[in-house]
Amino acid sequence: MEDRKIILKAENVIKQYKQYDTTVTAVNRANVEIYDGEMVAIIGSSGSGKSTFLHICAGLDRPNSGKIYIRGNDITAMTADELGVFRGNFMGMVFQNHNLIPQFTALENILIPTLMCNKPDHSYEEHFKKLVATLNIHDRLHHLPSELSGGQQQRVSIARALINRPQIVFADEPTGNLDRANADEVLELLIKTKEELGQTLLIVTHDMKIAERADRILVMDNGNLTPYKKKQ
Repeated sequence: MEDRKIILKAENVIKQYKQYDTTVTAVNRANVEIYDGEMVAIIGSSGSGKSTFLHICAGLDRPNSGKIYIRGNDITAMTADELGVFRGNFMGMVFQNHNLIPQFTALENILIPTLMCNKPDHSYEEHFKKLVATLNIHDRLHHLPSELSGGQQQRVSIARALINRPQIVFADEPTGNLDRANADEVLELLIKTKEELGQTLLIVTHDMKIAERADRILVMDNGNLTPYKKKQ
C-alpha cells in the first residue's frame, strides 16, 4: 500500500450529540488513511458510530473537530456550496434505504447528480448506457420507485451514485434491507463497477460475509476505529 496514493484521510475526527443532559460521543478521535482503488469495510454493532463516521467522510455531516481530506482537499473547511460541487464531481453515496425521490422515475433519479453538476448530456451518455446494462435496469427506467422491488431500487441507487464517475464511493449498509440472494447480487455489482471504473469503495456493513470481500476491515466500537483482528 505504501506506493499507492491516499484518497481519503481522517484526522482525529470527533462527533458528539446532546441527548437530554448527556453528551454522547458517536465518533471518538477516529483516524484512517484509505488508498486509491482500495475497498475498505467498517464493521461494528448497532450504535457504534460507524454510519456517523461514514457520513462525515462523505460530507453529509460535519464533525465537531478533526479533518477529512478527500484527494488532498479538506472537505471540513468547505462551504455548503463548495462541498456540494465537490461531492458531485468526486464522490458517490449508496444508502441502505435507497433515498430515491418517490415522484421521479428511475431514470430521473439516476440523472439527478448530472443535473446538479450541470453535466452536458454527451459527457455521461455512454457511461449511463453501460451502467444500465451492468445493473440490468434498462426495462425499469420509466418506473417509479414504488413500482420497483427492493433490489431494483438499490440498483437504481447504485446507478445514481456512479453516474458522475466518482473516484470514491461510500456505501452505508447497502444490502441491509435485502435478502441474501439480492444482497450477494448487489455486492457483486458494487465490486464489479468499482473494478471497472478503478474506484475506491468505503462500505459500512454488519455482514461479515460482505466485509471479508474487502481489502481491509476496520472495527468501530463506542466511537473508536481500529483495525480488525481475526480470531485465532
